[in-house]
This record gives sequence, structure tokens and C-alpha cells, in this order.
Amino acid sequence: MGSESKVYTLAEVVPHNNVKDCWLLINGKVYDVTKFMDDHPGGDEVLLAATGKDATDDFEDVGHSSSARAMLDEYYIGDIDSASIPTKMKYTPPNQPHYNQDKTSEFVIKLLQFLVPLMILGIAVGIRFYSKQQSA
Repeated sequence: MGSESKVYTLAEVVPHNNVKDCWLLINGKVYDVTKFMDDHPGGDEVLLAATGKDATDDFEDVGHSSSARAMLDEYYIGDIDSASIPTKMKYTPPNQPHYNQDKTSEFVIKLLQFLVPLMILGIAVGIRFYSKQQSA
């Protein structure tokens, strides 16, 4: 790497997204991996899928060896202007009412206090009606 490195914007990096011209953005650095396309163990599709965005997570998730990381120096062409990269938005879950276990338990208890006596009454009436039918 030279002492003076070129600084690219994301807009300058994005168009380099094909087999004959492929640039990757990894850890804030720009790499021209066009010459490596045929030699990449995962195939050129993997590299092409990582173009046009910050490919740091893609690179790190694979678990590249130290020799693979050292190879990056050979393809380094400059740095990225971090202001040109959109920030990742933090996921905020939708506002939902708080689940109150006590209120749910309270509702179930009240429901049972109503239904159980009603069932007992229904069974008693049914038995009485059945016994009258049998004696007649």
C-alpha cells in the first residue's frame, strides 16, 4: 500500500459489479478483485453478490484464513468515504400493548366462576329430566 491512497465514494464503487470489473468494499477499504474472480474458491457468484454494498459482514461470516486476508493487500486500491455509506438502521419493534399476566389470570378466573356453576346447574337439570323420563 502506498502512503497516498485514493478515497472513493460508494457511488464510485457501485458500478464495478460484473465479472470484467469487480470492486469490493471490506472494512472501509476498496479492493479491485477482478483478477481474482476465476481463482476465488467460492466462485465468482459469491464475489458478485457482495458488490455494491459494504461486504464486510459477508467477508467475516465466511471465516477467511489469515492467508486470504493477506491476499487483500494485493487487490487494495483505496479507502471508502464513510460519509457516502448509508448507516444501518436499528430495528425498532412495533409498539404493542404490554401483556399483563395478572389480568389474563383474573379474566380466566372470572370466566370459570361463571361457567362452572352454570355447568353444574345444567347437569343437575339434565339428570332430573333424565330420571323423570326413566320413571315414566
